[in-house]
Amino acid sequence: QLQVAESGGGLVQAGGSLRLSCATSGLPLDQHSIAWFRQAPGKGREGVSCSTARGGGVDYAESVKGRFTIYSDNARNTVYLQMNRLKPHASGVYYCAALHAQAACRWNRVYGYWGQGTQVAVSS
Repeated sequence: QLQVAESGGGLVQAGGSLRLSCATSGLPLDQHSIAWFRQAPGKGREGVSCSTARGGGVDYAESVKGRFTIYSDNARNTVYLQMNRLKPHASGVYYCAALHAQAACRWNRVYGYWGQGTQVAVSS
């Protein structure tokens, strides 16, 4: 079954850290871009970070650069999003998504596989 599944969300105080996991099944990381998106209450979904297939590079939204790190464990077919120095406006549901592509990852591509999301709440 082709799927992605997120985990690792939770409640954390501002300034704290969380690590989100995106476990993929049937979607080899050397053939797929993986992206993390965030949706805050009452707002649209926005791109946070992405990783290109075959270690082709990563990208971050300006608001998270220097604080978030995306990295892959190919042996576990899992992509992680390490989030440090979290701010209250980072709260929301975080989704990971996969796209079968070799080109550099972009938020505006049509990702075909989505997880159910994991909730992140950052208290002030």
